[in-house]
Amino acid sequence: MYPMYDPEAVRPMWEELERVGVRSLRSAEEVDTAVAAEGTTLVVVNSVCGCAAGGARPGVMLALQHERIPDRLTTVFAGMDREATEEARSYMADIPPSSPCIALFKEGRPVYVLERRHIEQMDARMVAANLARAFDQHCSAAGPSIPPEEFAKLAPLQQCGSSIPRMG
Repeated sequence: MYPMYDPEAVRPMWEELERVGVRSLRSAEEVDTAVAAEGTTLVVVNSVCGCAAGGARPGVMLALQHERIPDRLTTVFAGMDREATEEARSYMADIPPSSPCIALFKEGRPVYVLERRHIEQMDARMVAANLARAFDQHCSAAGPSIPPEEFAKLAPLQQCGSSIPRMG
């Protein structure tokens, strides 16, 4: 399955999450391993959508500064890693596919999901606050994902998804 967008154009959207310890999953097997593992797994369905993803990624970044975070931090990229994205969505069978989307899994089942329709109504701080509440309820790993001094040096990406070229 070919990517919908130029991989170099979306690289900053991957790297933004990677800087805070979120691992990109590129295959169905990687998704299965991460989601089915013991403990909790955060799966961010990343997207080029400027409005919702522009709040989702910074919200996730901020939430990972919380004192309690998931055991595994992962992301798939809608329109780019289609196999991985479809597999991640298969674990959310009762939830309509949307991107961006943020799901928290515990031993392979979703225990908390923020769909695009929710994210569109929030700014980054609201996304982070919602995720932090879910982390408090379901997670036990110590946060933050990166030291606060490193986090303070990061600036969320400000890019409109409509400027991302589609692949021919």
